[in-house]
Amino acid sequence: MKRLLPSPVLSAALAVLWLLLNQAADPATLLMAAVLAVAIPALTASLRPTPVRIRRPGVILRLAAHVAIDMLRSGLRLGWLLLTRRGADLPATFVRIPLDVRDPNALATLALITCLTPATAWAELSLDRSVLLLNVMALGDEAELIATFKQRYERPLMEIFE
Repeated sequence: MKRLLPSPVLSAALAVLWLLLNQAADPATLLMAAVLAVAIPALTASLRPTPVRIRRPGVILRLAAHVAIDMLRSGLRLGWLLLTRRGADLPATFVRIPLDVRDPNALATLALITCLTPATAWAELSLDRSVLLLNVMALGDEAELIATFKQRYERPLMEIFE
């Protein structure tokens, strides 16, 4: 069964998404949903990182709260900056953040968090995965940003995945 459906949740989501996009449940649409639900996860299995092993699931709630609060704060701060400054007065800075996390799933989650937070962008990860180059708009104190990033995101991800 695992060979036919390597990722049952992904298969179910793809089938439901196909049905919702087509807004129909006729036999041809159901057949195509089934084909996509089986074919896409099988064809993309090698692209997924290692299987997820969540060590401390309770930490996920704390991390989600930190991310939500930081996204709101950053969005409000960015909105204020855009309303009160000219484009040339909005400095963007690259910051190198040393990383201790090595798990591919944790790094993927960290990339997602970084890219979803307004005024930040994941620019580059070193080949040995030890340094993240982060683009930050309107950076205050670089040392404080690095410490906050490691405390609020990296440590919880290490607790969850490693």
